[in-house]
Amino acid sequence: MYLITILGNILIFLAVMLDTHLHTPMYFLSNLSLTDSCFISTTVLNIIVDIQTHSRAISYVGCLTQMSVFVIFICMDDMLLSVMAYDRFVAICHPLHYSVIMSPQLCVFLLLISLLFSLLVTQLHNLIALQLTCFNDVEISNFFCHPSQILNLACSSVTFTRNIVTYFVGAIFVVFPMSGILFSYYKVISSIMKILSSGGRYKAFLTCGSHLSIVCLFCRTGIGTYLGSSVSHSPRRVWWPQ
Repeated sequence: MYLITILGNILIFLAVMLDTHLHTPMYFLSNLSLTDSCFISTTVLNIIVDIQTHSRAISYVGCLTQMSVFVIFICMDDMLLSVMAYDRFVAICHPLHYSVIMSPQLCVFLLLISLLFSLLVTQLHNLIALQLTCFNDVEISNFFCHPSQILNLACSSVTFTRNIVTYFVGAIFVVFPMSGILFSYYKVISSIMKILSSGGRYKAFLTCGSHLSIVCLFCRTGIGTYLGSSVSHSPRRVWWPQ
């Protein structure tokens, strides 16, 4: 399943890169595919190695590295989905100005902003995790170093800072992106309903259907993972020998 996922994402990325006509309309999709490939490799590759070596141990540095890379790509996914919603809004609500508004310069700018915000959130997680000096041989009830469980290991002295980071990250990567997606699709649906022909409405909905499906799957999986990780008491363990 890992190889199939990687192959599918690579094929999408190469198809967009090799066809010049797809560079602008599929620019964010190609970057989303590349991000997904890196994102799944962060956890699944480690799981495959653990299965082969029959080991569930990970070093302190390795755990922080895995958490940092995981946060970068999960945030990139979130930001790219929001940018893609804006892209669909421009394509359907302002089709004649699409090539002018969604210029290559703006696409690169939005991609860089997504990356910078992802790096910011990663540094905020590391700020809390690096203060976990009061733990030795810590057990984590997950198959990888999930950020929510790492932050829950914080001592009482950094609990206030942890809460600030949690609320800040939630505001940036839950409230703002979802508000942007909901607003974009509110305008998109309003514009589609004004189309007189049923064929035109069908094509417009078809254009947005794939993106909406990805958003729903991403949000459902993300919320379920974070909530489940916070209350999980699975017997699986990850050790931090110091």
